Amino acid sequence: MTPTDKRDTLVVARNRKARHELRITRTFEAGIELTGTEVKALRKGLISLDQAWAVVESEEVWLRDVNIGEYGAGSWNNHAPRRKRKLLLHRKEIRELAAEVENDRTLVPLEVFFSERGFAKVLLGVGEGLQRHDRRENIKKKEAEREMRQALKRRR
Repeated sequence: MTPTDKRDTLVVARNRKARHELRITRTFEAGIELTGTEVKALRKGLISLDQAWAVVESEEVWLRDVNIGEYGAGSWNNHAPRRKRKLLLHRKEIRELAAEVENDRTLVPLEVFFSERGFAKVLLGVGEGLQRHDRRENIKKKEAEREMRQALKRRR
């Protein structure tokens, strides 16, 4: 079950490029350590996941290159937009992610959302890079499926 299937979650941002460029094999739901102005900026939708990725360093998982824009009403205490942010996972999950990274897998955030209890969460995907011909095959399959659906609609 993905976070979008739950009733009371609010998806703030999605990384659409990630599913196009990578074959996602597993997903993990992780909490994210944020400051107050970052949470308020997230609620306003000031986030970009385009260049974001995650890394495992000394038994901790860090989210890099996520751009959370500055909160307009924040004072001198505003946050840095591109700082690295700690992801909150269980030790067992961190070990699994470390093993995936050792096998040349990539960790990317797929979406950022607020859970039903109001906590900011990240759906972290483990993926393998797709070759150009694999991407073309995926596009051909999607187009064929779309054409079949349209043909069935016309028959009704």
